[in-house]
Amino acid sequence: MFSKIWTKKSMNSYSGQIEKLKEELERADAVLIGAGSGLSTSAGLTYTGERFEQYFHDFSEKYHFNDMYSGGFYPYSTLEEHWAFWSRHVYINRYMDAPKPVYNSLYELVRDKDYFVLTTNVDHCFQKAGFDKHRLFYTQGDYGLFQCSEPCHPLTYENEDLIRSMVQAQGFVIDENGILSLPEGVKPKMTIPSELVPYCPICHKPISMNLRADNTFVEDEGWHCASKRYTEFLNRHQNLNVLLLELAVGFNTPTIIKYNFWRMAQVWKGATYACLNYGEAFAPDEIKRKSICINGDIGAILNQLKLQPT
Repeated sequence: MFSKIWTKKSMNSYSGQIEKLKEELERADAVLIGAGSGLSTSAGLTYTGERFEQYFHDFSEKYHFNDMYSGGFYPYSTLEEHWAFWSRHVYINRYMDAPKPVYNSLYELVRDKDYFVLTTNVDHCFQKAGFDKHRLFYTQGDYGLFQCSEPCHPLTYENEDLIRSMVQAQGFVIDENGILSLPEGVKPKMTIPSELVPYCPICHKPISMNLRADNTFVEDEGWHCASKRYTEFLNRHQNLNVLLLELAVGFNTPTIIKYNFWRMAQVWKGATYACLNYGEAFAPDEIKRKSICINGDIGAILNQLKLQPT
């Protein structure tokens, strides 16, 4: 059982911690990355503010929510409107590139290491940055996949072509770089044509996103294969020098990454725990001597790591 006494430091004192983390990266036999939503936030995939206003001003004005997360749970009266919102949401967060190269910076730091990634993120940024898909476990789903809402069977379906058709049917255009925009003077539609609404090919119930929101989440064959590879990675490395690199993991789902990393840091003799987080970088007293905590923006920290002399 971990105590509730945390190790915390001010942002100004981290040059030594960054140097220590660089040393641990170099000497580690393997790196296990645990990534939360703050990593994508650092990369510019924000769900509020200017980005939200650019793509969802009409929904915000009509329904008075101020972020994409809230809009995803809004009880729209028709599937045509539901998918108008969700197609925009999926396209800009899954099929457009992140505004900042944070994931690329991370990949450059670990590409030559024996690494594995455990993440609750669903935006595919790791693979876009070059990470090997066989070294990734997306525990909570993927914006790029549909499933039966029932679900009547354990399969998922790639959705890129249909998502593109949905956003274009609302008046948006997609340029040669995959960027979504509205032509000048065009007001987007807030519905999609009924013929674009997806239904399950087996039971004909409505399709839903393959995201873990309740007990209908489909863990398909790919999910189970990734889970098995993650377990095998843990079994191969538990007696080696492993860097447990936790990046921007909060307390929405701490049992998936944070608590497991704490447990492994305590039990595995050669493990070092590193927590990089903006405002929440800490470790329990039980693993304090084996921990590196850096409080700040992930992208800025990764850039400093790259600049550190070897």
